[in-house]
Amino acid sequence: MPTESREFDITLLGATGFAGGLIADYLVANAPPSTRIALAGRNAAKLEAVRSRVGSDLALVTVDVTDAQAVGSLAERTRVVISTVGPYIVHGEPVVAACADAGTDYLDLTGESEFVDLMYLKHHARAVETGARLVHACGFDSVPHDLGAQFTVEQLPEDVPLAVRGHVRARGTFSGGTAASALEIMARYRSGKSVHDIRRQVEPPPAGRSVRVVTGRVGRSPDTGWWEVPMPTIDPLVVAESARQLPRYGPDFAYSHYWAGDSLLAAAGMIAGAGLLFSLAQVPAARRAVERLRPSGSGPSVEQRDKSWFKVRFVGEGGGSKVVTEVAGGDPGYSETAKMIGEAALCLVHDELPVTSGQVTTASAMGPALRSRLQAAGITFAVLP
Repeated sequence: MPTESREFDITLLGATGFAGGLIADYLVANAPPSTRIALAGRNAAKLEAVRSRVGSDLALVTVDVTDAQAVGSLAERTRVVISTVGPYIVHGEPVVAACADAGTDYLDLTGESEFVDLMYLKHHARAVETGARLVHACGFDSVPHDLGAQFTVEQLPEDVPLAVRGHVRARGTFSGGTAASALEIMARYRSGKSVHDIRRQVEPPPAGRSVRVVTGRVGRSPDTGWWEVPMPTIDPLVVAESARQLPRYGPDFAYSHYWAGDSLLAAAGMIAGAGLLFSLAQVPAARRAVERLRPSGSGPSVEQRDKSWFKVRFVGEGGGSKVVTEVAGGDPGYSETAKMIGEAALCLVHDELPVTSGQVTTASAMGPALRSRLQAAGITFAVLP
């Protein structure tokens, strides 16, 4: 189905949620006037309230993600769908399936690796047939890490083994939606690992090349001098997937991913906090109690977001060369995430990009084009001395 003739360029599904509202703000403020944007969700009155707040005459589409026919119709009317309806493992698949069938590009904010692996197993092949680009993790998970690793690789020699290490520092707080997704990921740890193993058996490896995620150790980093903890998040998996899809990462590519702090005490606190949250996620009553502390639709205030920031430092080595780069910006989870996914949608609609289809990454589908957009929007990509 030709996408050029569709009614909308971008449809934002979940526009009435906390993250969805910020994305609506960003698109209205930054999209070219010719961009046809629709807001979608299940509550017409709340959609109207968002439209009134942003002060733009956007189209509204009332749709419930449990109605497969309605979701299919929505996908057929638009070129790009942004989905903020999480936890994605619970609510996300009908939208992915509809976009894969309709040849519609799809973006989301998931950090749920089980969901990404399941969508590959169930819908990648169909998306390849229709030309749909299914791009997961288009916020702080995992744009700075994916595009930052790619930027680092570009500074290193070609056709040689490469190793890149990412070191993440950030300050910020979380919304109800983020809390719900994090608890869902932890509660489903075993099933997530099982699905990932199945994907690795099914997905063909890159021809004549190898890609590895290397889990490091807790301790002081020789790269930075910071105290660090390996991060078992979706980010290194996304970086590795980009390396599988792009030969520029060399014949042998290894990636490691760390949370970084100034002291051993900060590292110990990170480990203890993660362990406690994982334990709570295994008990339904405890999960519900945590979710009540930060209910769905709630999130940090403008003042809190203004004080938040992130910096991701990459150290890359290969072919006798070494390079240090950094990606940096403001509030990682919300203000900058809205910018990242908003610019990704605009990039898919307006920019000349490599021909890709199926489940792809921000690096393989958009790469330097999206990086240029983010740089123009205030997120920095720099080579450090």
